[in-house]
Amino acid sequence: MIRILKAFASVLTHRLFLVGTMIALQLAALLALILFASKIGAYAYPFLTAVSVVAVFFIISAPENPSYKITWIVAILLMPVVGGVFYILFGNKRLPAPLEEFAKSAMRDTKSVMPDNRLSEKLTPHLERLCDYIYNMSGYPSWKDGSSRFFPLGEEMFNSMLEKIKAAKRYVFLEYFIIRPGYMLEALLALLEKKAAEGLEVRLLYDDIGTAGSLPKDWEEKISAAGVRRLVFNPFKPRMSVILNYRDHRKLCIVDGVYAFCGGINLADEYINRLDRFGHWKDTGVLLEGPAVWGFVHMYLQLWAFAEGGKPLYSPYLPELGSPEWDRGLVQVFGDSPLDRVNVTENVYHGIISRAERYVYITTPYLVIDYAMEAALCAAAESGLDVRIMAPYRYDKWYVHILTRSHYPRLIRSGVKIYEYTPGFMHGKTFVSDDQVCMVGTCNIDFRSFYLHFECSVCFYNSNTVLAVRDDFLSCQTQCHQITLDESLKSGVPLRVLRAFLKIFAPLF
Repeated sequence: MIRILKAFASVLTHRLFLVGTMIALQLAALLALILFASKIGAYAYPFLTAVSVVAVFFIISAPENPSYKITWIVAILLMPVVGGVFYILFGNKRLPAPLEEFAKSAMRDTKSVMPDNRLSEKLTPHLERLCDYIYNMSGYPSWKDGSSRFFPLGEEMFNSMLEKIKAAKRYVFLEYFIIRPGYMLEALLALLEKKAAEGLEVRLLYDDIGTAGSLPKDWEEKISAAGVRRLVFNPFKPRMSVILNYRDHRKLCIVDGVYAFCGGINLADEYINRLDRFGHWKDTGVLLEGPAVWGFVHMYLQLWAFAEGGKPLYSPYLPELGSPEWDRGLVQVFGDSPLDRVNVTENVYHGIISRAERYVYITTPYLVIDYAMEAALCAAAESGLDVRIMAPYRYDKWYVHILTRSHYPRLIRSGVKIYEYTPGFMHGKTFVSDDQVCMVGTCNIDFRSFYLHFECSVCFYNSNTVLAVRDDFLSCQTQCHQITLDESLKSGVPLRVLRAFLKIFAPLF
């Protein structure tokens, strides 16, 4: 009983709970004020209703995803008095002046630092257009693929990370969404403390929401004592704003500007299967070596400066690149930001699907997609392409898993093959097509990753990594259960109603 009370007290006094409670109280007070005004004011009710009507017209004309628009229109229809005000506070994505300026300057800054995208001419016409799109919309060019390596498991990538950090000579940059105490964090911190003592610059950038509730109370003292520069991205503060949704979902480890690790692996023991949360944790990542790493260095310094409120300084961190053995392919790193209203990663996914000639294989932990993405996948399968999607059998969020499965019937009817990874949780985020192009990164196939998160990815063209990603998919497929149409349709009335409700409000999850 005492243990339960202590746990309950710990929850009540936790910063995440306190800040969340303060936001909830602000929201309740605002709701009460609006409702009170509408009851006693002769003109309040028609005024608030007019605000909602104007908001609907604004939503319809806004350059937003139709699913996002429908969600807010339905919300306003359900709450005509308060819906318009809520949209202005939480749905309108108009940015404050500093964020607007950062969004505009980020592209100019990137293109001024990065070389032109000359190597795209070496690709086939349809891959060249895909490569040029990424460059035009993100500023990051293609490079010759150095000694890149694909990791089919988080534990393999983590071991390689420790080896590269151990040999670091100049700096180590880390950026993560989730950090939890355990073997993985302790092993990494011990090594970082040693490298900092040797005089290396060590930085750690992490998201506040992603780490809230998991870091120990003495975390700040511990990380400072280790000599690591720590910066929290978008601190969770008691304010009602859509900006609270803008999270840093990237996972990066950069060593000396020579090596870079990117993928789905966070700093928590389940990602390397030292902790069983949802069965076997299947994750993926890549190691880059070569000039393409400079793209990740630039991306990291730019977001660090944004989070710190300063200007990025690039010159001291220019990579000292050796002469790795080149393979025949190209590689292109790029970032995605919710501030520029350009959904680069989502459009690249569409580009890979629409340009495929033989197959598209996809792994994702979440499949929360809009009509356009679902239609693209269906059309690809209906045209004769071999379209396969691998999702988790065991899940971390029940409502997201319900949404994922809600798309199965239409996809399967169109010929898309759906597989669920039965040993546990599939967390890898990969696209591979035609033995020619693949993507590995941090972006899930859901609304949050497409529209609300800072993400990063690596696109490989005609690289050996493409074949490695393909082979890993086919290997994992032997451990999966293929979902049949009959299985996808088996659901009672309550579940069908819940699915319909969740699909309406999916853009807000």
